[in-house]
Amino acid sequence: MASARHHIADPDHSASVLSPAFAGEHAWCSEKMALSADLPDGIPLPLFFGDGGFEQAIDRYAEACGDSDRRAIVSMWSLYYFSALSIPYVLARRLAAQELPVAFDGMTIALQDDGLPRAFGVPHRGRNAGGHEEDGFEAIGPLLEEHIPEAVRKLAASGISAKLCWNNAAVYLDYVLRLTRPPESPDLTIFVRGCLPDGGVNPLCGSLRYVEEDGERVARRKICCLRYMLPGVQSCGKLCALPSQRNVQ
Repeated sequence: MASARHHIADPDHSASVLSPAFAGEHAWCSEKMALSADLPDGIPLPLFFGDGGFEQAIDRYAEACGDSDRRAIVSMWSLYYFSALSIPYVLARRLAAQELPVAFDGMTIALQDDGLPRAFGVPHRGRNAGGHEEDGFEAIGPLLEEHIPEAVRKLAASGISAKLCWNNAAVYLDYVLRLTRPPESPDLTIFVRGCLPDGGVNPLCGSLRYVEEDGERVARRKICCLRYMLPGVQSCGKLCALPSQRNVQ
């Protein structure tokens, strides 16, 4: 894995795959993030959220969820959003030393037939991001500075709390940061440090922690994602913030 970090992102690369990190066990990421030019049904994110596209997507997904609480529907939708955004980005950053351009205003989104996010489009292949990382903040800096806060504002306007949105994003950030580099301590810095590197409040702080349970170390959310309100959706198990939902099948 260490040698993969020396790959250089080539803006003139002609291959359709966005990043050399999207190969082997991570090949699925090429279906989640691509050049906007290769995503013909992509809609610019500002237009999608500002011109009724998001509400229409939620309405379509709600049809598949039956008579369910709309907050739970939006929360589940956001889980797909943050998964498709965060995992490919961090894999490219850490495995290919490639910083993809993930500014909210410059990206597009394509949807599945049921309204759930299918893929994101970025304007170009980004830049070389070589160099030593001090902590996880550097790996996810552009996401924290240029995308997730705006996405959270848009999602929160639909009726779910900003804290829930950040918690949904945290689950995937924790997963991919641990996947690409084993942590030196039980909890990642981004979840225990109260301030961002620029001195601002860290909205991820406290959203996820690791606890000992039944002889194993498990991740635990601070806020429930509300998936238990949706029919046919499995519990997230021990990750759930609600004790009553941790063992529900």
